[in-house]
Amino acid sequence: MTLKTPLLLTALVMASVLCTAQTLPQGISKNEILIGSIQDLSGPLAGYGKQARNGMQMALEEINETGGIHGRKIKLLIEDSAYDPKKAVLAAQKLVNQDKIFMMVGHIGTAQNEAAMPVQFEKDIINFFPLTAARSMYEPFQRLKFSTLSTYYEQIHLSLPKLMRQNNVTKVCAIYQDDDFGLEVLHGAEDGLKARQMVLTDKASFKRGATDFSSQVAKMQASGCEMVVLGTIIRETVGTIATARKMGFNPIFLGSSAAYTDLIPKLGGKGMDGLYATMTAQIPYMDDPSPAVRRWASKYKTQFNEDPSTISVFGYTTINAFANAMRDAGERPNTSKFIRAMEVMKIPGDMFGSPALKFSPTRRLGSDDSRMAQVQDGRWKIVSDYNNQ
Repeated sequence: MTLKTPLLLTALVMASVLCTAQTLPQGISKNEILIGSIQDLSGPLAGYGKQARNGMQMALEEINETGGIHGRKIKLLIEDSAYDPKKAVLAAQKLVNQDKIFMMVGHIGTAQNEAAMPVQFEKDIINFFPLTAARSMYEPFQRLKFSTLSTYYEQIHLSLPKLMRQNNVTKVCAIYQDDDFGLEVLHGAEDGLKARQMVLTDKASFKRGATDFSSQVAKMQASGCEMVVLGTIIRETVGTIATARKMGFNPIFLGSSAAYTDLIPKLGGKGMDGLYATMTAQIPYMDDPSPAVRRWASKYKTQFNEDPSTISVFGYTTINAFANAMRDAGERPNTSKFIRAMEVMKIPGDMFGSPALKFSPTRRLGSDDSRMAQVQDGRWKIVSDYNNQ
């Protein structure tokens, strides 16, 4: 009997340990939370991808330095899609099936997310705060979707009529990237015009990766466009406006939040002055009036040897939101507990001017709010408030 008792106790302990291990989901261990992100680190949006990566890295280092989440450190794995949907699928397969991440966070690109999400959802992996403002990031409803950005569609749909009224514009045109992102901007413009019983005077598309926009700009000029809505991102925005300036064509240009970046005035110079873009979190300039933002920007620049951007902010706040929900999910987290935490948690506005976010069991978009900024003397200046859209 005395020999059997220790054996029995050992068996019970081993069974308990095995049960504990089995109840932890993929990507969660006793000491670690493994998450993944797919960024463009070598393609046309590499500037954004590297900024997002830096912001995420900065946040998780701060969290890990203070003990992590219930004693677990966060580990982030990043794969490069080069802004190619096919490569995004391969990256998702690696992160989900080989690396076995717990969650996908901050994945960049509309078409890239749409291609990768089926891989994730098959393994019950949440798509958390993708770096795109497309409606497909929260529609149709899927319990594994959580999106934070006011959609490109809604941004343009709301801001276009206001800007038209302010400038007495009667002819609106659009130049857009021929993919899901560009179409979201185009449809927002079309429906924004419907509210004024108007239609686009003209429109022109371009393929992802294009560098010559002379034919599209010439078409807009020939149509007498007074305002051009841009379904463009970084270099396409610079290329389109620079081409227009050379041709003596100077309409009002309006871009989405995808064009709200300090890279545009830095790359395009004085010619970018006057560009409008919709936005939420402001660019954290090193001389920002807020002492808290200046301290954060200084820390970022010291760590990465470059000025921070609104994309850096996105990466930083995405990781912090993830960490807060993980804390609320408890010491033995799983996907269902994380989802419940998100559905009851309210994320307040922050020092960067981001709107408050709130989700529910039936709502997977945190906020519809956006505002407008304009490039003035090489810097972005906020020109409308959230409640003035």
